[in-house]
Amino acid sequence: MAKKTQDLKPDTVLKNYWSGNEQFADLFNAVLFEGKQVIRPEELEDVDTEESSVLEHKDYAESIRASRDNIKVSKRSTAFGVELVMLGMESQEHIHYAMPMRIMGYDYGTYKKQYDSNAKKYQTAKGLEEDEYLSGMKKTDRFTPVITMVVYYGEKPWDGAVSLHGMLNIPEEMKAFVNDYKILLVEARENSLTLHNMKNVAFFNLMKVILDKSLSRDEARKKVIDYAREHKVDKSVIMTVAGATNCKIDYNALSEKGDFDMCTLFDEIAKENETKGEAKGIVETGFDYGLSENDILKRLQEKLNLSLQMAQEYIKMFGKQTV
Repeated sequence: MAKKTQDLKPDTVLKNYWSGNEQFADLFNAVLFEGKQVIRPEELEDVDTEESSVLEHKDYAESIRASRDNIKVSKRSTAFGVELVMLGMESQEHIHYAMPMRIMGYDYGTYKKQYDSNAKKYQTAKGLEEDEYLSGMKKTDRFTPVITMVVYYGEKPWDGAVSLHGMLNIPEEMKAFVNDYKILLVEARENSLTLHNMKNVAFFNLMKVILDKSLSRDEARKKVIDYAREHKVDKSVIMTVAGATNCKIDYNALSEKGDFDMCTLFDEIAKENETKGEAKGIVETGFDYGLSENDILKRLQEKLNLSLQMAQEYIKMFGKQTV
């Protein structure tokens, strides 16, 4: 009887993994504070990931729909009250060349949501200065700051912009006057994070080996299996690695030991990479020879025995981008 596999989407399994306060706090501490334990798991609370808002212009308004992968608020009691900071995380499988603008949009949505909620308190001008009433906020009102991190799980080095300036063609003499917007980027394939949570340590160590293209398949396979055996890698980490690498494994057969799990996982990752390479060749060759998208979809399904949905994903992944 054939084993049943569950095809977990990368965004779903990664959202689930990073929803854990221990993993989430550990990663932010590693990125922001070089591993110093500033953000504490018990101080974190989940926040609605929906950041849709309405952008208002003088003559019209337009809605902006956006949903974050993970966002939590850090609440810390001090002698001066409660300090609040929002921490957002975006998981990225592929390089996104407009990422600074995308993150800027998410952060704007977070601030706009706070502003709109705050403005509801001021339905009349009673107790407000004229400028405060027109602004929809008092001079003393303050919003909660937001920090957004991007975690990239691709095998290629990130070669996209890491700030808004990197997306713009700015005359040098004007550069100082154009506001920039920087992103916090973590590459799973290569980083020097100081992590303390053992799940995170195992996750990033395994991802580094799997994404290291300088290793042969046999070398990488031996490394991940030896690591899993030695460190008794947790089942949730193996599932997250599987999701992040977009592969199919028999989750029902996973044991807690790690040796069989990692053998299965590595073989499935290798198989997925081979399929991905073949799909890339079919898609690029098809477009080069002027084939229609439907013809390429048919070739993908026939040659690689893919579902229509998977073939469409490969078209999106490797097809020529149009604006």
